[in-house]
Amino acid sequence: MSSLLAKILTPFKPNNNHHFLSIPISSTSPKTPQKNLNNQTGLINRRRAIALTTSTLATLVNAEKGSCFDFRMTVPDQTLEEAESMIRGHAQELLSVRDLIEEESWREAQRELRKSSAYLKQDVYTIIQAKPGGERPLLRKLYSQLFNNVTRLDYAARSENVAQVWVCYNNIVTALNDILSRL
Repeated sequence: MSSLLAKILTPFKPNNNHHFLSIPISSTSPKTPQKNLNNQTGLINRRRAIALTTSTLATLVNAEKGSCFDFRMTVPDQTLEEAESMIRGHAQELLSVRDLIEEESWREAQRELRKSSAYLKQDVYTIIQAKPGGERPLLRKLYSQLFNNVTRLDYAARSENVAQVWVCYNNIVTALNDILSRL
């Protein structure tokens, strides 16, 4: 019995008669060596990480889903002429959220606010990028004020805080008038 135990506990040394990957398996082997277990665990963890990364990237980039990021906001897909022709219409769409606010249709107001502000954001960004460098800081400040108030309005509508909604809406109107007068 002790010779069998000694044989089991002796590390495997490949020779010419064994294939490189062959490992002696004994039915009386107490446990898999810790090194092999760690390698298997590491391989499983790597596969999980690859699967998670792949699914995350697919979610982030797939524009058909509502939960994806829209990376086009930093690199406009439109020309200056397109942005200038569309900005007034998108501004009107943003201001038309007022009807939904008056009706206190919070979810619909949020949905319309997000949609119209995304288009307007792209228009304003494109126009600001085309302006001379000296005019940009003031326009960026107004841009920031406008879209910070859009975000605040979205949060206020979510919490159904009527007073805050109207404060944010009035700030949006003021900022939008300032931006449009300078463009």
